[in-house]
Amino acid sequence: MLGPLEILDGPRNVVPTAPKPRQVIALLLMRRNTLVQTSELIDELWESDPPASAMTTLQTYIYKLRKILTARNSEEILFTRPGGYTLAIPDRSVDLHRFETEAGEGKSLLKNGDPAGAAEALRRSLALWRGSALVDVVPGGLLSSYVTRLEEFRERTLDLRIEADLQLGRHQELISELKSLVLSRPLHENVHASLMIALHRSGRRHEALEVYQVLRRSMIDNLGLEPGKELRALHQALLSEATGGVLYERHQQPVLVEPDRGPVGRPEPEEPPAATAPRPAAPPRHAVAPRPAAAPGVPAPAQLPPDIADFTGRESIVDQAPALLAGVGERDRPPTAPAVAVISGMPGVGKSALAVHMSHTVRPFFEGGQLYADLRGSTGRGTDPSEVLHGFLRALGVAESEIPADLEERSKLFRSTTVGRRLLILLDDVSSLADVRSLLPGDPECSVVITSRRRLHGLGGAWNVNLDAMDTAEGRELLARIIGSARVRRERNAANQLMETVGGHPLAVRCIGGRLSGSPGLTLSGLATQLNCSEKLLDELRLGELDVRSRYDFSYEGLGRVEQSVFRLLSILPPRRFTADSVVELLGSDSRSVEHLLQRFVDSHLINIVRWEDGGAHYEFPELTRVYARERLLDTLSGDGPEHEGIWPDRRRC
Repeated sequence: MLGPLEILDGPRNVVPTAPKPRQVIALLLMRRNTLVQTSELIDELWESDPPASAMTTLQTYIYKLRKILTARNSEEILFTRPGGYTLAIPDRSVDLHRFETEAGEGKSLLKNGDPAGAAEALRRSLALWRGSALVDVVPGGLLSSYVTRLEEFRERTLDLRIEADLQLGRHQELISELKSLVLSRPLHENVHASLMIALHRSGRRHEALEVYQVLRRSMIDNLGLEPGKELRALHQALLSEATGGVLYERHQQPVLVEPDRGPVGRPEPEEPPAATAPRPAAPPRHAVAPRPAAAPGVPAPAQLPPDIADFTGRESIVDQAPALLAGVGERDRPPTAPAVAVISGMPGVGKSALAVHMSHTVRPFFEGGQLYADLRGSTGRGTDPSEVLHGFLRALGVAESEIPADLEERSKLFRSTTVGRRLLILLDDVSSLADVRSLLPGDPECSVVITSRRRLHGLGGAWNVNLDAMDTAEGRELLARIIGSARVRRERNAANQLMETVGGHPLAVRCIGGRLSGSPGLTLSGLATQLNCSEKLLDELRLGELDVRSRYDFSYEGLGRVEQSVFRLLSILPPRRFTADSVVELLGSDSRSVEHLLQRFVDSHLINIVRWEDGGAHYEFPELTRVYARERLLDTLSGDGPEHEGIWPDRRRC
């Protein structure tokens, strides 16, 4: 498997030549002696678009493979099991197993202080490779992930072998190999560090310094990043003409080295040697004047909440983040103000999730650190900006005694402290611009990401992201990540129906996914019927801390009494689209007052403008917002006494 796929019967390779049977046998070999589910094989062969005959075709491939294998073995080795197939072969018959065993032995020997034995074992493991893994197999999604893992494992094993050779003093022998690897892995810091060490130990310090400069230019041009701190420490040691440097190793343990000698001991971890040459500053987005350094000894804050592992969709927004927030790419002129992104949208649409995910994607560009604050604007119990500034200043190394009590003075100190730092600041759940203005940093190389349930008008130059519900494909993908793609694929139409019922609302999709995950016997079609038959849909969209209704409650309670009344009455209108004129007719009010109220609902993302026609706007309720408004209306009518069935037709469609 470590190269072209081969099943050898003596000198003869008996692997089928057709592409799809090769995929099947490759996946069975990769998962040998375990059950490979039929659904996994179908996913591998046809991914998201299997034909109606997929099962029959797969059975045909299995039949042909079994015929090939049993013709050369006295016993059957390809077994049909409930739900899938198992290829039963001893591990010792597979080169992949031998590679993993030898590589593991080499890693253990190196860790235990035997570089000679480690180098030999690692060489044996790498000698088993005959090319890229499964190079002549066209992989689907599952095989691609396995191939990627194998290639990563191969690179790590090569790094360990180079490390062992460096410890054995084979510096000059390594230089040619490392120079070749640098060309094929132009952004790989480990390889460049190893080459720098080999050149330094061979008395070629000037070449080692040049290797660092080439890598640094390449990383800045391609990634907008500086090399890591270990590599920078090695560069500083070479610049300072110290007799020893810091060896850049896989286990991140410092080893003092001298030219033409092996390791001279592993001291207790300490700070890298002081360097006489100045440390290069992080690359600015533009050619600007030298920037003041941050306070020495203060660690860069890293306050971003953890990213969501199954974050789905929003690709077009996330793809723009490096350019608009980190300044990646060309600009006409240097920035004079921090970049600001404002993400707004209806309750539960995923504003915070997008902001956190987007911030993590650009985090490497902000070496000064990341600050985070939840202002709790939607709860009505907002966090005081003065308290937020206090936390930010402490995180940036300002002493408690130096922080003023006055909000304006704290804001001035914050702007002064952020000069010279490239910071990313995430302000979650902001209620108004008044909360934001005092929290903006003073350096134009900083960036700010803001989330709010309301559109924040008046923030000049901001990148405004009006987040809408997911489309059917995105919602279906999120559901598949929660409950498994095979389950969604089996009931694709039911999955689409569920997305339509909840209007692609991300929090509602997570509630649905949680219910299905907790009930393996519950079908998607069964849940779709249950939701459509429910008299109170929002009751069904509540699971633990996931509660769609509570998110809408915060927005509803933030409306005035008249606004709440109008919001409830709008649910009487046709469910699809309506105009200001139809609302005027419904309320018996004047058009100016109606348009003002509708604009307030638009700014709060409770209704959407779907198009302009004949000088007027056409509005639409998001599906679950309409359900919530109708629920509030019925609760109000029920509380007043009159029966409501004649006013609102029964929603149930079962």
